[in-house]
Amino acid sequence: MKRTALYPGTFDPLTNGHLDIIRRACKLCDKLVIGVAMNTGKNPLFSLSERSQMVEEALVGITGDCEVEVVSFEGLLIHFVESVGASVIIRGLRAVSDFEYEFQMVGMNHKLNPEIETVFLMADAQNQAIASRLVKEIAKLGGDVSPFVSASVKQKLEDKLK
Repeated sequence: MKRTALYPGTFDPLTNGHLDIIRRACKLCDKLVIGVAMNTGKNPLFSLSERSQMVEEALVGITGDCEVEVVSFEGLLIHFVESVGASVIIRGLRAVSDFEYEFQMVGMNHKLNPEIETVFLMADAQNQAIASRLVKEIAKLGGDVSPFVSASVKQKLEDKLK
C-alpha cells in the first residue's frame, strides 16, 4: 500500500528551509503532496498560482523514488488531507514557539480525524532562522535574500517588489 503524506504551507515565498523539509519528507513516504494554502489571513505577497508555480519549479532538482504532487487548497486542513488520501501530515519546526502552535493544531486535527498522524521534522541548523515573513521583509528593505531562497525565488521577489 502506498503511504501518502501531505506537507501543507503558504510558501510565500518558498524558502531553502521548505525545500529541506520536502527532501527529507520524501524519505518517509511513497507520495508527498505539497499543499499550497490559500490563507488570505496571512495577506500573501504572491498569488496562489505564483506560489504553486514556485514550488513546482523547485521540485525539478528533487530526485528520488518519492512521487511529488503540488496541489493548492483552501478550507480546513483535515478535509484536504482526507481528499488527497494522505495518512500523515508533515510539519517543520524551527523553534519552541513553532511547537506551541503546532501542538494545538495536532490536538484539534486528532479530534477531527484520529486516523491522521502528524510528523514533525526539525529544521536543519542552517535553516532554523529562515522564515518566509523575514525573507520578505529583508527583500522589501533591499537586503540580500540569496542565502535563504533559490535564485529563481530571489528573482521573483525582486520582480514583485519593483
